[in-house]
Amino acid sequence: MKYWKSISNTTNETKWLKNGLMKGFVDGSLGSHTAAFNEPYSDKKEDKGLFIVDVDSLYQWISNADFNDLQVTVHAIGDRANNTILNTFERVIEENGNRDRRFRIEHAQHLANNDIYRFSKLNVIASMQPYHAIDDGRWAEELIGKERIKITYAFKSLLDANTTLVFSSDWPVAPASPIYGVYAAVTRQTTDGKNPDGWVPEQKINVAEALMAYTKNAAYSSFDENIKGTLESGKLADFVILSEDLFSIEPNKIKDVHVLQTYIGGNKVFGELCCY
Repeated sequence: MKYWKSISNTTNETKWLKNGLMKGFVDGSLGSHTAAFNEPYSDKKEDKGLFIVDVDSLYQWISNADFNDLQVTVHAIGDRANNTILNTFERVIEENGNRDRRFRIEHAQHLANNDIYRFSKLNVIASMQPYHAIDDGRWAEELIGKERIKITYAFKSLLDANTTLVFSSDWPVAPASPIYGVYAAVTRQTTDGKNPDGWVPEQKINVAEALMAYTKNAAYSSFDENIKGTLESGKLADFVILSEDLFSIEPNKIKDVHVLQTYIGGNKVFGELCCY
């Protein structure tokens, strides 16, 4: 992969910058009815959403980027958009040959049942944002109905299918805090308080799985697993000290946990020394 040289060999001006990733978009968003679905929206029977790029153009730029050793990630929300991207990735893999390319789909929010297993089969990373589940969960059923929400933000189903699941924030569209993201993935309690047991609770995951998606898997998704993502000798010491143990408190209290200290590369950049 044609990435920026390793952090240990860069200057202070360049060590935070890395190139090599190409991002594209297929459809829009659920709330605006521009996410592309196989079936019409439940509240607009004539509307299936839309593609913002034609399929042939999508294939051409993905194929060209992949041929030139660029990693590719594509925004896809609706089940038709996700299916189209998976089909395109599969075609490009067949034509350009097998290698460690780590294709990603950004969001992967609404999936068809038959596409769940294809992420693992094609080694496609599902890069998702847990906060959207507890935000969209307030109103999503009105737009796509009771059946389609069963595999929306399908964290558990994807993990069960051995998919590499990665979490991020989607800031500034959603809060940047990974702590709030862990809370969302573990509880799926919507922001309006109307789903105390979780919205689509069968898609909840546990704290360890959520943290893995934010750390080790996130580093893997950007080809950085050799320098970060886990606390090991020889890697960057990027970590935080929290006010509570996420593994021991009640899940609904995770959102109230705050950062006491932040370390980057082993250097404290936020917080005072702890007194305990």
